Amino acid sequence: MGACVSTSRSTCSSKSNGEPVPPPCLGIGFCGQKRTKRTFSDHLVTLQHLPSISNRVFTNGKSRTSCIFTQQGRKGINQDAMIVWEDFMSEDVTFCGVFDGHGPHGHLVARKVRDALPVKLQSFLNSCQSRQNEPGQTCFTGNSKKSDVGDLDKDGSVEDKLNSLWRETFLKSYKAMDKELKSHPNLDCFCSGSTAITIVKQGSNLFMGYIGDSRAIMGSKDSNDSMVAVQLTVDLKPDLPREAERIKRCKGRVFALQDEPEVPRVWLPFDDAPGLAMARAFGDFCLKEYGVISIPEFSHRTLTDKDQFIVLASDGVWDVLSNEEVVGIVSSAPTRASAARILVDSAAREWKLKYPTSKMDDCAVVCLFLDGKMDSESDYDEQGFSSATLDQSNHSGNAAESDDGQKSEPCLQRNFTVRSAEENDTYGRLAVEVDGDGETVSADDQSWSGLEGVTRVNSLVQLPRFSEERPDP
Repeated sequence: MGACVSTSRSTCSSKSNGEPVPPPCLGIGFCGQKRTKRTFSDHLVTLQHLPSISNRVFTNGKSRTSCIFTQQGRKGINQDAMIVWEDFMSEDVTFCGVFDGHGPHGHLVARKVRDALPVKLQSFLNSCQSRQNEPGQTCFTGNSKKSDVGDLDKDGSVEDKLNSLWRETFLKSYKAMDKELKSHPNLDCFCSGSTAITIVKQGSNLFMGYIGDSRAIMGSKDSNDSMVAVQLTVDLKPDLPREAERIKRCKGRVFALQDEPEVPRVWLPFDDAPGLAMARAFGDFCLKEYGVISIPEFSHRTLTDKDQFIVLASDGVWDVLSNEEVVGIVSSAPTRASAARILVDSAAREWKLKYPTSKMDDCAVVCLFLDGKMDSESDYDEQGFSSATLDQSNHSGNAAESDDGQKSEPCLQRNFTVRSAEENDTYGRLAVEVDGDGETVSADDQSWSGLEGVTRVNSLVQLPRFSEERPDP
């Protein structure tokens, strides 16, 4: 929820049946030829078309390959948003995202990003891919192997080109999203913002872009066929070495309050506000000149048969459950369709047990099953879904989703994901991309925890008060 406090399948293939090889499509299916299957260009949509897309799920429920669930906490309006969009750009592409808003209008920011960011990814991928579609290049799909495509171009492998295409697409889309928020006529994002954890599964390729402290993990089987948790993303907190260095270089300040020493926050140079508990976010334009950025971390992973499912969740889940606990809960759920709800219910119970004096944070969960299968027991009554949680027009009992205003009083209070000292040291050894040109973060073989020794302290609520004469930075 909030994060601020203050003290003051692709249709393009290689030649078969003697037909000419079509122009390259990089596995997305955008080839500029007559097509019999639905391809990337067929899937391009605008925001006005979103309500008519049947394979786009953003409220509590399930799809062909996933289930999603969110529950409001006890801090005010639910500021979490989530989405699963199947057949996103072609039949084998799925988009998933979780967005955790904060600030007075955080719920509106999160929903705006949920709706607009996937459309921008489609648009920019179309643009980037069109530039790369030059004569003589190889057409391949996301599942292609090097042996399937023959000789590779001199300037890199198939995987490198696909990776480069998606990297550019994520970076440009996030930049455009933040720019749109800044100029939005009816949405004040000066002291409001949102995290974003977004993934695109294209065949056996997994591409990830993220900002903020929402997290993605994967349940996978080890050599002994036992389920293990693999963390796919890094919680981008202000105390991470390269994040802190950038913020301080931009004259922002990073420190923790005395009553919550485990929680570093970002502060203005001339005021002890707003105290943002993350280093990257959409919105939060009061801090964009002082080191907070919306440039996403990008990473790519090749999925294997041992990889079972992916879980995206907001920090309301990670504050009380470890990665291993989450994997155990999802893998042991009686039905796949109920996994997300059961995970949120488990988090709610842990909040009451571990932090009885603290207000539970909002929780949002997306569970994507990588074998593309869901159980047959999908009846909502059997899964325990109530009519309130399935209300399409009223997201978990909140005000109607509109960019023009809000119907309930927002709340800035929130809690936080705290990493242990061992995690901080581990991150310090990772290469973290700051400006989009660096190396990507590798989460392989890393063990992450965020729960030991956490003490809950209620946040102080105060937005920055800017005077006409500000001290020089």
